[in-house]
Order: sequence, then structure tokens, then C-alpha cells
Amino acid sequence: MTKREVARRAARAGGWKLAKRLLRPIPFVGTAVVVGTAGRALRRKGTVRGAAHVGLDLIPVLGTAKAVVELFTGDLIPDRKK
Repeated sequence: MTKREVARRAARAGGWKLAKRLLRPIPFVGTAVVVGTAGRALRRKGTVRGAAHVGLDLIPVLGTAKAVVELFTGDLIPDRKK
């Protein structure tokens, strides 16, 4: 193995460790954002619909899937009528 090949392998291994370390707290950041905006969702959607909205968003994989679907289709859980 050449020095260049060893350096490339070391950079890949170090880069993967860094990526794993950075990706680990992402679910917690999403949870903090959902909790921070929960009051607004509860006021806009009502108690039951707002709780369902916040509850679905708190589940990491399901919340991400819901956000992607809502990006293209709009709100899945409609606001209450005024």
C-alpha cells in the first residue's frame, strides 16, 4: 500500500466516525422543534387533532415520513374550522 492509499483509507474511516457523531443528535433536535411548536399546533388544530399532529411528529421515522408527505400534499391533519 502506498502512503496515498493509507491516507485515503484513514480519511474515510475518520469521516465516517465524524458523520456518525454528527447524525446521532438529529432525532433529538427534531423532537425539540416539535415540542417547541406544540402549543401553536394545539391552538390551530384543536386539542385532539393538535395532539395527534404533535404525537405523530414526535415519532422519529413516522414524523419524517409525515413531513415528506406533507411537503407534497399539504397538511394531513386539517386545522379546525373557525
